[in-house]
Parts: sequence; C-alpha cells; structure tokens
Amino acid sequence: MSDPTSDVTAAAAVATGDEPATPEAPWPVGVLAQKLKGYIDRLGTVWVEGELAQWGERGGNVYAKLKDLHQDATLDLRIWSSVLAKLTDTFAQGDRVIALVKPDYWIKGGTLSMQVYQLRHVGLGDLLEKLERLRRQLAEEGLFDESRKQRLPFLPGCIGLVTGKDSDAEKDVLRNAQLRWPQVRFRIRHAAVQGERAAADVTAAIRELDADPEVDVIIVARGGGDFQNLLPFSDETLLRTAAAATTPIVSAIGHEADRPLLDEVADLRASTPTDAAKRVVPDVMEELARVQQARGRLALRLSGLLGGEIDRIAQLRSRPVLADPRGLVDARAEELTRWVARGAELVEHRIDRARLQTAELTGRLRALSPRSTLERGYAIVQGPRGLLRAADAAAGEELTLTLADGTVDAAVTAAHPGAGPASPRDAD
Repeated sequence: MSDPTSDVTAAAAVATGDEPATPEAPWPVGVLAQKLKGYIDRLGTVWVEGELAQWGERGGNVYAKLKDLHQDATLDLRIWSSVLAKLTDTFAQGDRVIALVKPDYWIKGGTLSMQVYQLRHVGLGDLLEKLERLRRQLAEEGLFDESRKQRLPFLPGCIGLVTGKDSDAEKDVLRNAQLRWPQVRFRIRHAAVQGERAAADVTAAIRELDADPEVDVIIVARGGGDFQNLLPFSDETLLRTAAAATTPIVSAIGHEADRPLLDEVADLRASTPTDAAKRVVPDVMEELARVQQARGRLALRLSGLLGGEIDRIAQLRSRPVLADPRGLVDARAEELTRWVARGAELVEHRIDRARLQTAELTGRLRALSPRSTLERGYAIVQGPRGLLRAADAAAGEELTLTLADGTVDAAVTAAHPGAGPASPRDAD
C-alpha cells in the first residue's frame, strides 16, 4: 500500500515542473507556458533590422509586423504607448527600420511577439520606394486618369472572376451576386493571390477573360491581407495588362489601409469582394421596385395630366359659346335685326325730314321765283338798252315782253312817266 503523503508530494512536483513530464504524469499547460516564458525572458534585448510590413495603432498602442529584407520571415512587434510617446520620428508601412526588441511570450494567448523599446529609421524601404517610382510613372502615363476608365454595364450577361480557389472572396462574390440576380453567369479563373506566382497567374487570367467575347466585366477579388501579401497586385506587368484590357475591370482586393496599385488602374475599386458583387450586379428586387415606382409616377403624372385636360375641356364646354353656340348666333341675329330696324327707322326719319325741308325750300324758292310773279299777271319788259323807267323808253323802240307762258314782241308808241302804280315809299 502506497504512502498518500508521497503521492501528493510527487503530484506537486509534477505540477510545478520539477519532475520530467511522462505520459503518466504530464505537465499542465500552464507549467509549460511558464517555463517557455521564463526561458524567453532570459533572452534579453536585441537590435534587429527589417522593413515594416504592417503598422496599425489600437488603443494608443501600435501593433506592427517587421519583414526580413531578403527572405520570407516576419516578426510581430508590439509598441506600448509609453515607448511610442518617446519616438521622435513618424513611422509607416514600408519604412526600413532598426528596432531594439525583447521577446515576450503571452501565456494566456500562447503567442510570441517582440516588445519594442527603441525604433529608428534606416531609410525608406526599398520596396516602398520602388512602388512609389512605379506609381509616379504610371500616373504620368495617364493610367490612373478617370477619363480612360470604362463604365460598367448595367446588367452584365457574364462576369469574369479572378480569385483564389475555394477562397472566401470567391464565395462572397458568387453568393451576393446570385442573391441579387439569380440568372447571373460567371466565368471563374482560379489563380494564386499571394506569393511569387500570384502576379503571373492573375495576369494570365485577366488576359484570358478579356479575350472572351461573352465576358462583360472582370472582377479581381482577394479577401484582404497584409502589405507583403498584397504586393503581387502592384506588379507592373499585371497593372499594364489591366490598363490595356478592353473589358471593364473591378479591383476587389479588400484592404483599405494598403491599397495596391491595381485599385488605381482598375475601372472601379470595390472595398470588399461583397461590395464588388453589389456594384457589378444590380439587385433584381430593387430594380423591380424602381420600375414599379417609375410606373407609379408615370401613371400619377399621366392621370394628373389627363385630369387637368378633362377639367379644361369641361370648362371650355361650359362656356356659353360652346354650351349653346346657336344662342350666341341668335343673340347676335336679334341684335343685328334691331340695328337694321333702327337703321331703317333713322333713314326713313332722315328722308322725311329731308323731304319736308326740300318742300319748304321749294316753297320758298317758288315764292321768290320771278315765274310766280309772272303767273300773277306781271311781265318783264326788255329793250335793246334795258329799261328801268318809263322815261327811258323812246317812241318806236322795239320791246320784248316776257310773260308766264312765253314772250311777246311790242313797240313803244308813247311813254307816260309817273303814271305807274304807287310804291310803298310813295305811300309813306
């Protein structure tokens, strides 16, 4: 029978790591983690050189990645806010730096990172400098100009998709596109989206899809990544192939902080593969709703227009000239009849007045006419020298007597001045 006290002592020794771990008495995870942390803490600090492949600030601290300049090796960096406040330079992704770091093992998460105590610039990273030169060159050549970018078709019949095989980006594009328009068709070309083969694979896929006459638009999709993984999408050959394509190209690399140059050359940049599907494929329900809204607006506008015209016609028809056109004619006919009657009456009155005036003037004229005097028995005596007085007549002189009904020739036998009728003056 074993001693319980010795068993407890042995278990405690195993739990603290004082005894070697065996299948019968393994170490707890915490013991191994503590031993790793203790070993790593003894390593101390070391100066290391590399290129910042990632730089992000969260909660006042900086979490970054330091990439080896010559081989595929990366370290996670953690810079606390107290150290960050002492840094005089401004750092960004792509900077070439040297850092005084100390390995730090986080027991709870089981991760290893480098705690930074000092950080200095060595010079602009070769990679970033190369990208900047390429950016300036392409910009000067006009490959970034908005004027050369093509418009996407409203409803593409076939969409070309360049993405990694079985990637989340592929699933996001297909799922969201088919949700928006179930009849949409795809031509998918799988390619490496990171590593040395990525640029060549994506370039070949773009060329193949661009040569396909059924493909209306090409989406190049990747689900984000760090700066190093996105470098193939800034390859010059890939960029020039995308710029020369006759098919519109959508860049959906899915990284906001580190935009590859393909985002600048592409005809449209989408923030994520999901965003690319939404911007390339219209939503059938939204389009149907827009059609219904447009039809509703047209019907409302047309009904309003017709209603207004109907009211206008009704108003026109209610006017007397259209409601009873014969009434207006009759009214004018009656008015014309009155004016005709009035005109005839006035004319007749004027004629009567003129007739009376004419008769009056005729009477006056007749009263003053010598003929009426002759008709009362008087005669007009005319001689060769004219006779005004009886004394002017000479015996034997021939005279012409004008009577009411003719003339009589006579001769003067004797003149008797003073023997005529008395004049009114003489009576006075």
